[in-house]
This record gives sequence, C-alpha cells and structure tokens, in this order.
Amino acid sequence: MAALYLIPVTLGDTPIEKVLPAYNREIILACKHFIVEEIRTARRFLKAVERSIDIDSLVFCEMGKHADAARFSQYLDPLRRGENVGVISEAGCPAVADPGADIVAIAQREGLEVVPLVGPSSILLSVMASGFNGQSFAFHGYLPIDAAQRAKRLKQLEARSVSERQTQLFIETPYRNAKLFADICSTCAPQTRLCVAAGITTANEWIKTRSIKEWRKTGLPELGKIPAIFLIFGAK
Repeated sequence: MAALYLIPVTLGDTPIEKVLPAYNREIILACKHFIVEEIRTARRFLKAVERSIDIDSLVFCEMGKHADAARFSQYLDPLRRGENVGVISEAGCPAVADPGADIVAIAQREGLEVVPLVGPSSILLSVMASGFNGQSFAFHGYLPIDAAQRAKRLKQLEARSVSERQTQLFIETPYRNAKLFADICSTCAPQTRLCVAAGITTANEWIKTRSIKEWRKTGLPELGKIPAIFLIFGAK
C-alpha cells in the first residue's frame, strides 16, 4: 500500500549512516514525489543518501513558510493515486515543530496511510541527555523577542516546571543563543537547572546541565553559529 513517509534528515553536517537506518534509503528510493520545507536543501540531502539518484526525475512541492497552504491537499494527489510520497523537513523529524504537520493532518483526515521513519530529533535527544524529567516535558519553540515578554514567559515556564515537575524546552536562532542564555540566567532562580544542548549528533556536539547559579559563574562558550536547544527544570 502506498504511504506518506515522514523522512527524518540529519541535524547538521553528520554522516548519514551515523543517524539514519539503511531502511530509510530504501523508502527514499521508492519515492518519486516529495513534499519538502525547502527544495534546495532537500535535493542536497537526497544526493547525500544516494549519489546516483536522478534528482531531475523527482517532483518536489514546497511546504515552507512562504508556501500556499491552500495547495497542500493537492500535494497528496500522487498518494491518492497509489504512489508513495515523502515528507522532508529542514532538519530532524518532519511534522515535529514543522509545517509537515499540516500535510499529515490532511492525510489522516482522509484515512491515507502515514508512516513515520526513525531518525534524529533534537527534542528527544536533548531530553535524554539533560537528566531532567523524561516522562513529562513540553516544547515551546521560540520565546518572545521582546525582553519584558521573554522574561515573563521564562518565569511562567519555570513556575510550571516547579509545580508540574515538567521539563520545559525552547529554541532560538543561533546568533541569538548568547542573548537567550543571558536572559535565562538573569530571570530564573539560582537553583533552577538549565541544560544547553548544541550541535546534537554533529562534530560540534556540546551538552551540559548545570544550575543557574553555576551557569552564572561559568558562562557559555561561543555558540553563535550552532543550533541549540535549551531546557529548564525548576527546583522546589
């Protein structure tokens, strides 16, 4: 049966074989239609998976932030005809903090087959490495840019972490990592723990968990060009 395959990609410049099962390659070679966040990077990823792949014979539909969501349903026409369709994000697992979720929602409403494939997720990997609660956690994406609103949001998440014993996760654009880190250190309580997980699965991987009090002493290394995810866990 034809399916909508959710195809994970690497989180950075990481060898394919290090993070993706060989089975994913088989699925990719069985797809001629791809719904992608950005065509250029999707083509590069597919070539990294299989150098001999005929890229020009493939059909790509974009689902990125500038795409017309009204056309998403049309992207699934090949699947309705019985052909496999692959969904590819910019990094990590599609449909998790990603526009691919809108595509999957359409497929589920119509009863079409949806198959998630195994691959790296910065959310799960960072929770695994943090030492925080892995049974209850919440990912919030980007926090407000405005300083006052960001501080208010951090306080809310910290309080929620304390009351619910829940790990709170969020991200920032790499060049703003240092600013977010400074805001966390100035806003959160000294006993709150913070995990910074940067460059996960890459040669630049750096994951550390410390209390806010300790972070204020050590500071953060230069992460201005490395994708990072931040996790906080409040202490009673």
